[in-house]
Amino acid sequence: MAALDSGHYFDYTGIMEAKEATAALAALAHDTRLRVFRLLVRAGYDGMPAGEIAAALGIPNPTLSFHLNHLSQAGLIASRRAGRSIIYSLSFEDVRALLTFLMEDCCQGKADLCGPLPQRRCCPSPDSETE
Repeated sequence: MAALDSGHYFDYTGIMEAKEATAALAALAHDTRLRVFRLLVRAGYDGMPAGEIAAALGIPNPTLSFHLNHLSQAGLIASRRAGRSIIYSLSFEDVRALLTFLMEDCCQGKADLCGPLPQRRCCPSPDSETE
């Protein structure tokens, strides 16, 4: 499997559209896919081989492949080959775009209505992890 084309899920302005956000949220609206997604969040930029994901979550390989395909089609994960293994990781740029899309109009610009947002930065880049 090839890695996802970065930026593939954005319109010409670089902003996620509602159609792509709906597809991403629909992919996450399944217990197994949500568990895979959260595991890959913890794995960070290094990602995990498919076999380790299956073992960690107790999912048969064919079932995992089905769910990984859904997450990949939704733009939430990417894959790369490393020897004989396929390594899966979050598509961090697309996940950031989804989170930005969801919070874009938070409280109509009146932050005091929503309360404070978490200060921890989501999806830090590999460079910022060492800062």
